[in-house]
Amino acid sequence: MTVALVTCADLPDGDQDGAALVAGLAARGVSARWQVWDDPSASWADELVVVRSTWDYTHDRDAFVTWARTVPRLVNPAEVIAWNSDKSYLRDLADAGVPVVATVFLAPGVSAPLPATGEFVVKPSVGAGSMGVGRFGSDTLPEAQAHLATLHDAGRAVLVQPYLPDVDTAGETALVYFEGRFSHAIGKGAMLPARVANPLDRPTAGALYLLENIEAREASPAELAVGAQVMQLLRDRFGAELLYARVDLLPTPAGPLLVELELTEPSLFLSYEPAAVDRLASAIAVRA
Repeated sequence: MTVALVTCADLPDGDQDGAALVAGLAARGVSARWQVWDDPSASWADELVVVRSTWDYTHDRDAFVTWARTVPRLVNPAEVIAWNSDKSYLRDLADAGVPVVATVFLAPGVSAPLPATGEFVVKPSVGAGSMGVGRFGSDTLPEAQAHLATLHDAGRAVLVQPYLPDVDTAGETALVYFEGRFSHAIGKGAMLPARVANPLDRPTAGALYLLENIEAREASPAELAVGAQVMQLLRDRFGAELLYARVDLLPTPAGPLLVELELTEPSLFLSYEPAAVDRLASAIAVRA
């Protein structure tokens, strides 16, 4: 059996988990090859195609979704990618009762007053790796307006969310799931400094994602409850378990709030859980 692990041109051998995943698949008799998603010479044939580190898709989401719809055996499926690759999915989650960070959506050309008090975040609706995300306050409204205008001028829809201060001390929790079952959790340190002249100029790894401070973490019962709620919603929406999912949560005094649901090309942080590679490789082998 063979599978194609899909990546981008800047990461021809995948992300930091790539080698371990290939080895885990080989141990199960599955040969894996890395393939760049927009390589015009690529042939997807009838093999299982697993989206992994396609982190440049945000430059042309429409092309990425169009590509996904041409692949016969894609996981996660094109329907999922089309829904999840634009953060407008947060509306659907909130409407379904998932506790989501309060979000205002601003399409290009649509203006609205930015928060006059407290800190807030401005981010592109199509984005990955926290690229283009800025943290602002009432004393940096001109900078926030300039960042919003830059994103809108590029034709990008924008999300405005409150900055939740507990993240500065507790960080963010990411819950990783394979086939709808919880695998492991990691913690991320706060990534948005309070004063940045231009959020587009912060340090990055390559040009695809911001540098992250990651550690293994035990998920709380409240966090796992939100994760279970999201997994059930996904079953109801798509009619099947998804190969992989990541639920990103921020802490508040009232309980965790979902800030993002990663179903397209999430880092899965396999090295932070001893059994994670085996779990993912086994799930892929069953599907292959």
